[in-house]
Amino acid sequence: MYGQMLLILTKSVNRCFEKNPKFDMAPLLGGTDVVFRSLIHAFSWNPATFLHAYTCLPLAQATRQAASTALQDIADSGVLFALLMCDHKVISLVGAQKATLHPDDILPLANFILSSESFRTSESFSPICLPRYNPMAFLYAYVHFFDENTYLTLLTPRSDAFYDLKDSRARIQDVLLKSNVLLEVQRSLHENVLHVEDVPIDLSSQSTSAPAQSSQGLNSQPLSSDEAIGGPAGLWHFVYKSVYLDQYVSSEFALPIRNPKQQKRLYKAYQKVYASMHDKATGPHRTQFRRHEDYVMFSWITQDFELYAAFSPLADKTQAIKVCNRVCQWIRDLQDTLFIHGESTIAWQYHHCWGDV
Repeated sequence: MYGQMLLILTKSVNRCFEKNPKFDMAPLLGGTDVVFRSLIHAFSWNPATFLHAYTCLPLAQATRQAASTALQDIADSGVLFALLMCDHKVISLVGAQKATLHPDDILPLANFILSSESFRTSESFSPICLPRYNPMAFLYAYVHFFDENTYLTLLTPRSDAFYDLKDSRARIQDVLLKSNVLLEVQRSLHENVLHVEDVPIDLSSQSTSAPAQSSQGLNSQPLSSDEAIGGPAGLWHFVYKSVYLDQYVSSEFALPIRNPKQQKRLYKAYQKVYASMHDKATGPHRTQFRRHEDYVMFSWITQDFELYAAFSPLADKTQAIKVCNRVCQWIRDLQDTLFIHGESTIAWQYHHCWGDV
């Protein structure tokens, strides 16, 4: 919530309070109540709010590369970051050399854009602050929606860059259309989802090219099939975070937790177990297995990944551990589709030129 406020005002608003402790900043936030309500709602469905990571739209590697190539067409326009997104999921991310976009900046930026109707109805050029990049200064965001879900965001320090970025957007859009990227994005939006029912239980199907992780495996015994509703061994849902990439993936909700209230309850449980696993006073912990009235929660942290999984309350611990091994292997097998491996870099040297408040 604080980061969302800084995105709109920058941290320079502190100067107003230093000069006048009674300063009322409510007028400066006028019209943004829908933005904050949207963010509050995100805490009941978006893992990015506690994982400090972002998620990508699943796409074939060639399609994502085509999108990154299209974004490279802004090399001469003074852009610091270029993002192509579908709803809250990243399709492609390109940054200037030595410039890194933190996941905690992507969340409030996407929320700000998606919850503001004005961005959807016309090309927009708005001052925004990326608090994890520089909390004291504004950038300028050019935003254009290609369709109801897919939008381009170009971030620049130049306050006079609107028409240059408008031209860049037209060239990018032409490339995206010719390479069928936008068509593949819509297809992925409706087809490429992770279902716990699809978690492989046959270890013989394991990809030989997947990175080995036997030293971290919790259990290497074969899995047994399970007839319960959901995935094998009563798996209902999982969230997997790549520690190195700061990206996560999560499954669709299985039938037992399709109700919005049940989903919200599960996300609260995830938030609690995440905090417990990372508690500096008592941890950090490597694994936890907790049996609740509503479900069994299993969490597992290594140097490479974090896994949080919810099972049927009757789930067997041994079988649950085996299934979690399979989930991790499954994600590694699909990693080229699920993750962005290294941000593309704009082929020019960026020089800082901030427009301060």
